[in-house]
Amino acid sequence: MSEIANLQPQAIWKNFDLLTQVPRPSGHLEKVQQFLLDWAAQKGVEAFKDEAGNIIMRKPASAGMEDRKIVTLQGHMDMVPQKTKESTHNFETDPIETYIDGDWVKAKGTTLGSDDGMAVATIMAVMEDPTLKHGPIEGFITADEETTMYGVNHMKADVIEGEILLNLDDETEGEMIIGSAGGVNMTATLEYKPLEPDATDAAVKITLHKLFGGHSGLEINEGRCNANKAMARIVQDAIANFEACLASWQGGNMRNAIPASAEVVLTLPKENVEALKEAIDEWRQTLREEYAPVETTMALDVEDAPLPKYIVPAEIQDNLVDALCAVHNGVLRMIPYDKQIVETSSNLAIVEIAEGKVRFLILIRSSRDSMRECCVETLESAFSMAGMKVETDGDYPAWQPNPQSEIVELMKGIYKELFQQDNLVTVVHAGLECGVIGALRPHMDMVSFGPTLRSPHTPNERCNIPSVARYWTFVKTILERIPKK
Repeated sequence: MSEIANLQPQAIWKNFDLLTQVPRPSGHLEKVQQFLLDWAAQKGVEAFKDEAGNIIMRKPASAGMEDRKIVTLQGHMDMVPQKTKESTHNFETDPIETYIDGDWVKAKGTTLGSDDGMAVATIMAVMEDPTLKHGPIEGFITADEETTMYGVNHMKADVIEGEILLNLDDETEGEMIIGSAGGVNMTATLEYKPLEPDATDAAVKITLHKLFGGHSGLEINEGRCNANKAMARIVQDAIANFEACLASWQGGNMRNAIPASAEVVLTLPKENVEALKEAIDEWRQTLREEYAPVETTMALDVEDAPLPKYIVPAEIQDNLVDALCAVHNGVLRMIPYDKQIVETSSNLAIVEIAEGKVRFLILIRSSRDSMRECCVETLESAFSMAGMKVETDGDYPAWQPNPQSEIVELMKGIYKELFQQDNLVTVVHAGLECGVIGALRPHMDMVSFGPTLRSPHTPNERCNIPSVARYWTFVKTILERIPKK
């Protein structure tokens, strides 16, 4: 047990502490699924795993509250596995190391997993507490939300029974989300016959790192540097002015995270190495000026490297780099009727080039289906001109707001009563599972809220301690006042 287990409200923090001990990166959920089932059995809570890998828990109503609408508390079990360049953490085997920094809980060198571990810990707290007052409740803990939304995309509509969905995946206490963006994955691939480099050439490795990265939905409009897009400018310069050849490229590692680092290996004539290194010094200053004060820790390094075994043929290399420079990244459009919220965006998340294979991974988001398709076509055009095969998958619908929501009106009143201020009712550019669930269960009344998290999907992820206390008070009061059927 770590020091966070004793934070207040202990009902949530002790369970979140338990979760930090269980490896649960997206795509590797067997351990956390078993943990949740074992925990439920130990607590005498009804629980089962469905065919899609989701965990469902059920708790009967408190005495006298059997006539209330069924509430589904929902969050996802997986976490985004991001770490610092220096970290040796293995997300498939190692526990998350947490620590307290003032009003915040953080992790040592990795993502914290409060997205969406706070939701899972809340569901556990509700399920195990016999003193809470509530109607019938179920917990719906979904699988692989962060990558493919596999759990909700493959669920059966009747696996849950709730009439009201409380999604616990928002990241700012004091706001309620009533709509979110849809999204689609794009993958562009190419195979080529690699060439051997000129034996008289030298090689250098260029590394752009220590960027903030971040959530490709919530933080896409904050002016952060995308490591792959910035590196494309550098590589294009090296090819055009220093006779460089591209050997390999590795940038980013999660489709829904703004890439915080990218690394390329180039070959070039030995007599051009020093000039290239001087150019890298200039690029370092340029990028720092462009991204100040957002990227305060940015680092751009260049070092000599062993001559690689293979390089990319010149024509293919030029086409790929041109495509990376040309392809749209970031905000495409704000919502016309609410210019504070992003409508459509793309994130050039992962670039992999090496030994005959190329793979670009992108996540496109939009709250408007037609603009999502527009963005798909825009990016597909750039990659197609480079001779790449372009595929899309994993699409999920936007969650459209319901202006007549009974639960939203109830929660607005409760929040004002508890905290003497209005909560913010809004929509977000992030992709929430509500859109998928709502398509399957159109009569379900849905809202999303949660405690305050910052910098999710990065090693700087943190959870605000005072906000968790307010959030827990809010949750308990909502459950007490759920309307009758």
